[in-house]
Amino acid sequence: MRSRLVTVCHVVCRTVAVLAALLVVSLALPAAPASAHGQLATSTPLTGTVVRKPLAQVGLYFTEKPAANAHFTLTGPNGSRVDSGWSYGEPKRLDKPVQEYFMVNGVFEPRLYHTGFPAMVTVAHWPAKGRYTASYLTVASDGEAVRGTVTFDYQGPSTAAPAGWTAPTNGPEPALLAQAEGTPSASAVPAATLPADATPAAAPPASPPEGGLPPWVVPAAVVVVVGTIIVVAARRRPAPSGGTTRPRGAAPRPRGAASRPRGGTDRRPARRGRR
Repeated sequence: MRSRLVTVCHVVCRTVAVLAALLVVSLALPAAPASAHGQLATSTPLTGTVVRKPLAQVGLYFTEKPAANAHFTLTGPNGSRVDSGWSYGEPKRLDKPVQEYFMVNGVFEPRLYHTGFPAMVTVAHWPAKGRYTASYLTVASDGEAVRGTVTFDYQGPSTAAPAGWTAPTNGPEPALLAQAEGTPSASAVPAATLPADATPAAAPPASPPEGGLPPWVVPAAVVVVVGTIIVVAARRRPAPSGGTTRPRGAAPRPRGAASRPRGGTDRRPARRGRR
């Protein structure tokens, strides 16, 4: 009995370990595909790369044309800005298509983008070697805020600032901030407003029902149930060995009753008479 209980506990423990691993994976994965679009597709230079010669512009390529009031900055190693405005550039074909998701009739539909629409950020000068950070904030056609950064390492020669140039200190326009903070749902965007460059991808994944349970609830519930089984099984003790088991339904033996001799009878030996 004890060996069987130990075997069951080992099996249950291995099951709990597998379920715990699944729980960790489910927590790491998003509950649903990201519905926002107009995201950054690529940049020149690429993030994490090393630049060894001065560039006149830094290019940020998005899956759709950035908003007219988009905000871009370029910060040098000492924390001061070195950008001098931005302008639209010539769209280019992406080396690798970018996939984004749209909510259409309650279902997430993937679409591939093959063209990048650039915002060319002018670089006033390169004051020193080190890490430079390009930041961006715009609003996509579905009303979702698009923000992020691109960092790269500059190891080229230093260049002087233009005559009369001062580092900009302006921030995003209030209208842009209001749009970015009050983003409407992507489901409100009709399919007819999708960019012409987007092409449907094969086998669109079904979206989870609105208001459904998060994906980690089921694995967590299974872990709790299995843990309860382990606790209950551990508290059980096997029946003591060597004892006499009374048949089910047999009447209890009265106290003080003499036990019948084994293998004998109730007859007493006859008395011998006097001779």
